[in-house]
Amino acid sequence: MEEKNSFALKNLTPREIVSELDRYVIGQNEAKRAVAIALRNRWRRLRVEGEMREEITPKNIIMIGPTGIGKTEIARRLAKLADSPFIKVEASKFTEVGYVGKDVESMIRDLVETSVIMVKEFEQERVHVKAEELAEERLLDILLPPKPNASREDKSSPDKTSKSQELKPEASSREKMREMLRKGKLNDRKIELDLNSRPHHPFGGGMPMVEVITAGGSLDDLSHNIRDMFQNMVPSGQKKKKVKVEEALQILTEEEMHRLIDMDHVSKLAIDLAQNSGIIFIDEIDKIASAEGHQRGADISREGVQRDILPIIEGSTVSTKYGFVKTDHILFIAAGAFHMSKPSDLIPELQGRFPIRVELRSLTKEDFLRILTEPQSALTKQYEALMQTEKVSLEFKADGLEEVAKIAAHANDQMENIGARRLHTVMEKVMDEISFEGSEKGGQKFVIDGKYVQKCLKDIIQDQDLRKFIL
Repeated sequence: MEEKNSFALKNLTPREIVSELDRYVIGQNEAKRAVAIALRNRWRRLRVEGEMREEITPKNIIMIGPTGIGKTEIARRLAKLADSPFIKVEASKFTEVGYVGKDVESMIRDLVETSVIMVKEFEQERVHVKAEELAEERLLDILLPPKPNASREDKSSPDKTSKSQELKPEASSREKMREMLRKGKLNDRKIELDLNSRPHHPFGGGMPMVEVITAGGSLDDLSHNIRDMFQNMVPSGQKKKKVKVEEALQILTEEEMHRLIDMDHVSKLAIDLAQNSGIIFIDEIDKIASAEGHQRGADISREGVQRDILPIIEGSTVSTKYGFVKTDHILFIAAGAFHMSKPSDLIPELQGRFPIRVELRSLTKEDFLRILTEPQSALTKQYEALMQTEKVSLEFKADGLEEVAKIAAHANDQMENIGARRLHTVMEKVMDEISFEGSEKGGQKFVIDGKYVQKCLKDIIQDQDLRKFIL
């Protein structure tokens, strides 16, 4: 297997990508088409020969629409589908350079951290079998210590045959012990294990890695680097601990995996993955847009944040503790409700870096009904799986689901529209009694129909003031 292709983008057509997204997100076809094209163009770019490849930049996307209609879910599912490192950030959490807060470069550092974890998990899977074999040998050495000098060839001994015959019983005992270990017969036996007194760093030991913090770096980044530096500087002593054989095997396997993984190679692969496949979802971008006619006070700071984000999206080089990362080919997907502002209120340079705009529509009663039944992990299927652990069966009738969808849609119309999240609130009220008593109702079946839903929500539906607080 070629390691360079370990994280190659999957060869999925835009139609196949939309079809996969349909399994998790209902409707919003325009947004799905946009992200599907963006993902396919990445696959196409990596197959372009010569200098042209570097000139082709991703077409970033702005999703416009209220909360709870699938913006984040589309981006997250897209990243999972492509095996791409993904992070979600909120634009309103960033501050202009010179103010205390989170600087915009931290989003790139977070993306690289995510990428390192992904590559490291892949490498761990690759070396897991070898690590288990080495851990088993170490454990057998503890359970059945070899006799001193037993394995050395005694050149002064005239009778080498008798020497090998002496080693046979020991080898036989070791194989018997190995068989018992694999069958789990030794799992409860306690042994003494030498452990490092310093907690193992998730990305390997070695020399301390210190990230250079520029003037724009935040206190949050500085504290992380100081902690990492001192963690690696503390001398690692040994301490003995009594553990069960089963736990010892896991600990030794982890240690062997860390030894087998080349962290320099992991860092190099992770940076390449972040640069060419990374997806950053910037939520609440409308919160840093200056509404028309408001150019003073806090709006000046908002424009400063936009100008700080601009170089990252345009393409710049960011220093991280794993190396320098170029942002030219990272895909940025921004989202916002744009109730009080509009995309044209963003600074012109930033608007130009988000050439694709898609408007997501508000969800209707029909959409809610589909959300309750169609997705692979639909809310009703989740409740069925949860209650099945108590041996309680649920049956959702069509009229019951229709009633839930109608109430959720009505609540969104009458109060603030929070999209599909309203279904979670309504369903929790419907399932309240069953969830509470389910532990005592093993073996029973509950039918959730229209009458049952109305009974559960009767008081809330009738009392408008109560509805505002509960739903």
